[in-house]
Amino acid sequence: MDRKDYRFWSVQIKEKALRLGFEYVGISNAEILLEEKERVEQWLSEGYQAEMHYLENNKEKRYDPSKLFEGTKSVVTVLLNYYPERILDKDNNYKIAKYAYGKDYHFIIKDKLNLILDELKKDIPKLEGRAFTDSAPFLDRAWAKQSGLGFIGKNTCLINRKMGSFFLIGQLLLNIDLEYDSSEHSNYCGSCRRCIDACPTGALKDEFTIDSRKCISYLTIEYKGDLPQNLKNNFNDWIFGCDICQDVCPWNRFSKPHSIQELNPHPSLFDKLKSKKDWESLRPEEFGEIFRGSAVKRAKYSGLKRNIDFLAKES
Repeated sequence: MDRKDYRFWSVQIKEKALRLGFEYVGISNAEILLEEKERVEQWLSEGYQAEMHYLENNKEKRYDPSKLFEGTKSVVTVLLNYYPERILDKDNNYKIAKYAYGKDYHFIIKDKLNLILDELKKDIPKLEGRAFTDSAPFLDRAWAKQSGLGFIGKNTCLINRKMGSFFLIGQLLLNIDLEYDSSEHSNYCGSCRRCIDACPTGALKDEFTIDSRKCISYLTIEYKGDLPQNLKNNFNDWIFGCDICQDVCPWNRFSKPHSIQELNPHPSLFDKLKSKKDWESLRPEEFGEIFRGSAVKRAKYSGLKRNIDFLAKES
């Protein structure tokens, strides 16, 4: 393809993605992320990955997409808004991360990206690609930044200046050259440190650094052991994930409700789980029904029950 083709197919990809409900789309050259490599290696050396030892595997694939998908020339990044129209009551109630209200985003995003890929293959000879969303050794936020979709905030989240940070990230690795967007080089946190000050467990150790060993989101989802007693009384009623550092971020004043049907919660999330008592009496069959296809299933009933029991014993 020549330069005109690069632009044409870049426009086509973005239009297809926007029609499928993605809020923003960016495209970057599949270069090696040398700066990110240095940062991640330092983060790992400090032990901030906690027991997520899988982050120590296939590290070169995280920095070089051609090692993850051979022949990669372009990285297409999409953002999917997940900010809900309605939020769980906070008074005398437990909380789950907003992204987990509806269907598991992994399936939603990958299905949409594969639709784009299938359509492109019909028109571009020898096109090959692969879709990812938080399911492979891939630095999704770094590539979103490379694609001009936002900057990395002090809470380590990707922040889009028009939408905030309540969005999900997906990527398509393609073996064709495209027209590339400019990377976001500036940081717009300024002197603000609301996220750092608001984190009840001190997981945001320094600006732009998170210690997973203290992160409520990690502890309530990924961590399988007994929850740390020294952090007891600091979970602020979060039983699956945590949105504190995003809720206090000034950039999220731009958040607006999503329009993705699959991300809408099961009605019982609001109708049956109105108080802490409701969560504490939640039965396995009710859990299976309310969270069918939800990311909450990652914790399983036993994990969610562990988190609830831990908090129920605080008072």
